[in-house]
This record gives sequence, C-alpha cells and structure tokens, in this order.
Amino acid sequence: MPSARWPHVLPGAEELCRRAARAALAAAAGGLNARHGLEVSVALADDDTLRTLNRDHRGKDRPTNVLSFAALKGEAQPSGSGGPLFLGDVVLACETVVREAGEQGKAPGDHLCHLVVHGVLHLLGHDHEEPREAEAMEALERRILAGLGVADPYRDEPAERAEAGA
Repeated sequence: MPSARWPHVLPGAEELCRRAARAALAAAAGGLNARHGLEVSVALADDDTLRTLNRDHRGKDRPTNVLSFAALKGEAQPSGSGGPLFLGDVVLACETVVREAGEQGKAPGDHLCHLVVHGVLHLLGHDHEEPREAEAMEALERRILAGLGVADPYRDEPAERAEAGA
C-alpha cells in the first residue's frame, strides 16, 4: 500500500503527517487523549490504492485524496487494556494530493497537513454531511492548521466544495 513516490514528490511527508495528526488529536480528542493515549495509522499510498479502497468501501470507482477508516464505531468506549486506543487509519493518495495542491495554488505540504487533520477528525467522529457539521469541522480544521502555520485551506474555495473523500 505505501507509495515509493512520496519521498520524491514531498520530502519530509512522514514528519508532516506526524505533526498534523498530533495537532488534530491534541485539539479535538479532549480528555480521551489524556486518559488513554491515542494512536492512528497514516498510510502514504498512491492513486491506485485509494481508487480500490474508494470503490470497495464507498462505491465510488475513482481515486480520492484521503480516506479514513475508524476502528471505533458510534459510541464505542475504549477497553481497559491499558495501552493506547487505536482510532483507525488515514490513507492518502500521492498523485491526487500533489495535483490538488497545484490546482489550488497551495504548497503540497500544507495540503497534506490539511488532509491528515481532516482524516483524523473523521476518526474522532467529526463529519461534514450537513452544513452545520461542515462549518464546525472546518472551523476546527482552520484552528488546528493555524497552529501548524498552515493558511486557511478554505479561504478561496468556491461555493461548491471539492469532495474530500473522507
């Protein structure tokens, strides 16, 4: 699943993902993070992988930028295992992330950070299906990204948002 292209098109992508995931967890996980410790998996994959996952899990036969797969569903509570609580997986498509960054006039690293934050927020139960949910999620994303030194990813976006496949 990992793509060998990431280090060539975006050196430092792994560290950017770590920083973005930690920032999202710190800002949005509340007491859950402090009590249990949280763990997420971030996979730097390619368009072919995301296309397959998108088709198999969402019925959309096309690549997308990011997909999140939550390990906990609904109101599931952590077990008493004592280890970190695994929230799930965030999978990113190299070609789509880089292409979108170029199309949107964003630095690829900034776009990657945004998508990791977006994916981790989905693992924590945030969604954007309804307008009110979308506004709340976007406000949280903006706050987290500002803390990482990343500009508002929605500032120049047209009214019809590009699908963020998470």
